[in-house]
Amino acid sequence: MVILGIDPGTATTGYGIIKVRGQKLKIKSDIGCMDYGLIQTNPSLTAGERLKELNNQLDGLIKRYRPDVLAVESLFFFKNAKTAVPVSQAKGVILLTAAKKKIPVYEFTPLQVKTTITGYGRAEKKQVQKMIKILLGLKEVPRSDDAADALAIAICGARYIEKTERIC
Repeated sequence: MVILGIDPGTATTGYGIIKVRGQKLKIKSDIGCMDYGLIQTNPSLTAGERLKELNNQLDGLIKRYRPDVLAVESLFFFKNAKTAVPVSQAKGVILLTAAKKKIPVYEFTPLQVKTTITGYGRAEKKQVQKMIKILLGLKEVPRSDDAADALAIAICGARYIEKTERIC
């Protein structure tokens, strides 16, 4: 099973693609990192053009990796309303892109992701990143926080599916 994890944003969207083998997730041997990185849009573009670019780049990732599932961070709280609207718009584009490709989507809060990855819902970013490195057998922690978050979201999706649906 291939899982595409997404950390949504308009300027920068993190993505992480993992492959899960077998019915049970074990460290390293049953879960592997296929790719991770950023979808970035040009700040000189209009909001609509940036969302279109996000759609186009996400569509390219989907065509390349053919994910079975998409896992995305759930937006439930923002300290800054100026951030909430563009991120919500980006998430809408992500959901629409997945729906057009008939890819099931699972949403997870940051608390759920941190709990899944570290066992502690209030874990700091560095703790989550260290566990991602260990779980995926990476040589180093991803440099971008957004890409690291996307990998964590993908792993959370894999764990959720393993526990609830047994389709891995």
